[in-house]
Amino acid sequence: MPVSVSTPVEQRSVGRAVMNGLRLRCPHCGKGHLFRSYLKVADKCEVCGEELFHHRADDFPPYLTIVIVGHIIIFLMLELSFHYEIEPWIYLVTLGPAALILPLLMLPSVKGAVVGLQWANRMHGFDTRNRQPDPALPGYP
Repeated sequence: MPVSVSTPVEQRSVGRAVMNGLRLRCPHCGKGHLFRSYLKVADKCEVCGEELFHHRADDFPPYLTIVIVGHIIIFLMLELSFHYEIEPWIYLVTLGPAALILPLLMLPSVKGAVVGLQWANRMHGFDTRNRQPDPALPGYP
């Protein structure tokens, strides 16, 4: 019977990594910047050197942001309509801009949390044991 030997992998705290991502910090050390611009994830952490370009956040952060903002807006509309007689144009003037501004404010934090979740669970290239070279990097054959 064949015997396989595997090295134990250190556990990564999912909660800490997600919280660091929500704060727009490196999921590994919590000190370096996660983004180099509004939604562009840095290639690596300037403090600890952790590679961050392996993330595949794609469409999940906008989806989560829309779901969260949708629940907030619908809750406010229902709550206000139960307690007050509000004209529809007031909803348009107040909640319309909120529906545009809230997702733009929340999106970086939600994307940071998704990147932190991927890092903590060793998804995609964040697992050094199963890492594939990135074809976009120089030196790829």
